[in-house]
Amino acid sequence: MDEPTNKRVDESWKQQAEREKQTGNPAAPKEPSAAASSPGPGAAESGAPEVRFDLFISGLAMEALMALGDVAHPTTRKQTTNLPQARYLIDLLGVLEQKTTGNLSADEQRLLKDALYQLRMRYLTKSGAAVST
Repeated sequence: MDEPTNKRVDESWKQQAEREKQTGNPAAPKEPSAAASSPGPGAAESGAPEVRFDLFISGLAMEALMALGDVAHPTTRKQTTNLPQARYLIDLLGVLEQKTTGNLSADEQRLLKDALYQLRMRYLTKSGAAVST
């Protein structure tokens, strides 16, 4: 004779589906979590990317490369050129460079400076602007 087994059923997916139905947003949590309001060392453990300045700069640079048409968009897999968006992102990185002067490590400063130089040169090439040396 088989002994009855105690099964543990995780029904949290039902609550999540109900929240999605009510809000129309699949990513909307019921209540703000502590990790969302205060990202820190535990952010990587929850599946969220680690919060670091170099990753932030790299992300903006990657978006600029996509806007320049040099990198395919990860979702559409298409390369499209949007020079106004590229210029905005490059200018945004320039603002970050100005506003963080004296507050970055040598590696962070070098990363930002190199990314800006490369992106500006690519932008000038794509936009057809003359480069004076």
